[in-house]
Amino acid sequence: MYHTWMRYFTPNPVHHRLGLVCLGVGLQHGALPTVGPRTLDHHVAIVISAGRGWSTTPDGRRHPVTAPALLWITPGVVHHYGADPETGWDESFVDFTGPAAATYTELGYIEPDRPVVPLADTGPARAAVGRIARAARRGNPLLEVETSAAVHELLVALRRARADTDADGDPVLQALARDAFLPLSVAEHAARHGMTPAELRTAVRRGAGCSPKDYLLGIRLGRAKELLVGTELPVSAVARRVGYDDPAYFSRLFTRRVGTAPIRFRDRQVHNVPGGWSTEIPDPNDPPLVSGWSG
Repeated sequence: MYHTWMRYFTPNPVHHRLGLVCLGVGLQHGALPTVGPRTLDHHVAIVISAGRGWSTTPDGRRHPVTAPALLWITPGVVHHYGADPETGWDESFVDFTGPAAATYTELGYIEPDRPVVPLADTGPARAAVGRIARAARRGNPLLEVETSAAVHELLVALRRARADTDADGDPVLQALARDAFLPLSVAEHAARHGMTPAELRTAVRRGAGCSPKDYLLGIRLGRAKELLVGTELPVSAVARRVGYDDPAYFSRLFTRRVGTAPIRFRDRQVHNVPGGWSTEIPDPNDPPLVSGWSG
């Protein structure tokens, strides 16, 4: 015995330019029928929140699936899976496609070589699926945009929920972020962690989807922008604050990556608030308000 609910959509070409579009959503539970063997031309994320079952790889080997887990179905790859007929399972799925799927794959959010991914928690992922399901009401004029946004959210939730990811984040990435403004080479960062540069590259690529150099650069340039906008420090001082002893090199690097020179970036910002930046992240449930505002 099983129960199922599903909806399917056909986004138009302009919606595909959102990067990802949702093609379908479903919520099912019980001793569901076996699926496949079959191939699809799009991606499917299947979140198993309770129960157990099995899945086979393209070479025919069968692997157990125990909740909480994620099944990845990728385009053109044969898949075959099913719930244990004795226990069944609780399943929610989202079909999606779009050019951004290739980028999410490159960044490690979608893992074609890892079709079964153990999860630590399915709550946030199921919440994203729930938003898609609620948007699926007939006649919703915002359907395609709402569901597209939720697919992006779902991929982030699934990446964060992987059982092999520490709840507080990857310790290597945390340490790199902490030391990002020190004038250290990638080799020196690796040595601080007892790793070779190749090992550090592998760890950062898996955790952040980029090289250690790009990961550090993103943090440095983000901080440089904050200092340019929120202080009156000269560019040379900003460069030193974010780890560059040569202000000319920093300016060239900033210009190449940001698309404008540091001084022009500062001039274009209309919200200069010298001394006004806070290091505390606002509570979204209790955001800061302008006291005494009367309208």
